[in-house]
Amino acid sequence: MDEKSVQCIQNLASRSGAPAGLATPRDAAARSDQHEQTLNCQICDGTGWINVGPKQEKRVARCNCFLENRAQRLIKLANIPARHEDSEFSNYNTGSSNVLAAAKGAAQNWADHYPLDRTGFLFSGPSGVGKTHLSVAIIKQLMKKGVSCLFCDYRDLLKQIQNSYNPSVQTTELELLRPVFKAEVLILDDLGAVKPTQWVWDSVSIVLNTRYNDDRTTIITTNFEDGPAKSVGGSPAQSAAREETLGDRIGERMRSRLFEMCRLVRVDGKDYREKFRSASVR
Repeated sequence: MDEKSVQCIQNLASRSGAPAGLATPRDAAARSDQHEQTLNCQICDGTGWINVGPKQEKRVARCNCFLENRAQRLIKLANIPARHEDSEFSNYNTGSSNVLAAAKGAAQNWADHYPLDRTGFLFSGPSGVGKTHLSVAIIKQLMKKGVSCLFCDYRDLLKQIQNSYNPSVQTTELELLRPVFKAEVLILDDLGAVKPTQWVWDSVSIVLNTRYNDDRTTIITTNFEDGPAKSVGGSPAQSAAREETLGDRIGERMRSRLFEMCRLVRVDGKDYREKFRSASVR
């Protein structure tokens, strides 16, 4: 993917006024469900509006039925994996870990005050400590406010982009990436999970740079420790001996961009999946 192609896709996407996901049958069904539920509301008589304040002022506000239905519609369109459909702040178990408690507190406080702070998160830590759980809990909180959000698995996104190059596939790369560009808040889950190549770096670049330039919030999870690429600092022997870092997996340029977009939050603890498996075989 050369620089000219990247710029072309960014320009086309920025000129598109279609919000993420609004052209799908699934969305049409969601709008129909929302309309039907609003019509059945006895408080607003199906209008979606209620009177507030003294009668002489004739002020109105959105009825709770409208707000709740809008949140349900956004959740349906957010592409949250089935495994995380029930992920909430209320069921995120920190145990006795101060690190997990601090991560949960930072995430929940940020979600409560959004959009006062639009800086995203980079949740870094080993597998099975709840990074994705926290991320989904954040967007669920935001969607209750009417914020459009999208969950995107990093590996799956790269596969879909590759498939879009197949002439037999009807979806183009632009159509595929438009919802990723346009979502007000995006979760990019498991960043760095794919072996790095120039094509992978270019794909990461187009997503992160477009969202950065459009001032959109991105929440990222990664299993890799933050650190520079092997070619940056340290002797060749030291570089060869250490484990791969985030810089190795996405490139130093994109790592630098991440820290302009996100705050780093360490999520560390015991793998809850391992504890669950151990308990299930007893």
